[in-house]
Amino acid sequence: MDRVKQAVHYWCADTKNGSCMGQDVTVAILDSGLAPHPDFQGRVAAFQDFVEGRREAYDDNGHGTHVAGILAGDGRMSRGVFAGMAPKAKLVALKVLDHKGEGNMRQILEGICWLMKHAGELGVRVVNISVGARAGLNEEKENWLIDAVERLWDAGITVVVSAGNYGPKEGTIAIPGNSRKVITVGALGTPREGEGCSGRGPTEACVVKPDLVAPGYRIISCSNTPARYRRPYAIKSGTSMATPVVAGACAMLLSKYSDITNAEIKLKLRESCQRAETAQGWGLLDVERLLGTWYF
Repeated sequence: MDRVKQAVHYWCADTKNGSCMGQDVTVAILDSGLAPHPDFQGRVAAFQDFVEGRREAYDDNGHGTHVAGILAGDGRMSRGVFAGMAPKAKLVALKVLDHKGEGNMRQILEGICWLMKHAGELGVRVVNISVGARAGLNEEKENWLIDAVERLWDAGITVVVSAGNYGPKEGTIAIPGNSRKVITVGALGTPREGEGCSGRGPTEACVVKPDLVAPGYRIISCSNTPARYRRPYAIKSGTSMATPVVAGACAMLLSKYSDITNAEIKLKLRESCQRAETAQGWGLLDVERLLGTWYF
């Protein structure tokens, strides 16, 4: 994570003094679940399984645990080396993907509906959705998913979604990342063979996407293979890994400005991005500028 944090200018006054590390912020993650990893100890507010219906938190794929570690792992198994962006944030893990990392529309929509119902009581302010489908497969189902994430946004939740890995051609943003409202994240970097390229806009509605990018290739984060934690961390790549970097930054911003709205967060992200040559949309996430003085 050091490479990621250096790229997004993570280390600044607010992070060095520990004042903006996601404390008092709860983030929901729709993914493959969450393993009982020590890096999340005491900070899992809720777990809900829409695949097998199990009650105890688990992750039989590893994708969700890796995403959660980037967003909010505290790095205790690495003495802080692999700590995530907002290591004091609380997590709500919603399992909507199976052991293969695959899910159907029903499971994903059930997860979103559950979150709509319980977000208030759990205090969820941000949701990370590193899940998406190729555009053009089923227009009706696409609209269902887009409508669902936009209802979350309209409820005041900051929705951060991956751009998908169907690039590099234009018009390859995954569903629901093509929603005009949500914050869509692409991956900065050069993928290796077989890793897939970050999706690119514009969308069919001529919306520029992704909104911004973050490092997403060869990221080290929490593993789902406890086995007495001989291998507590793993390497994964894609826009799924870039998305929690941005979602974590949103949680950090909410730690500093608790009354900020999701629309204001989106505006602040746009105004604070680095204008990197290879970046898309507004540019590359810049945490130092994001947390800097800003008057509402």
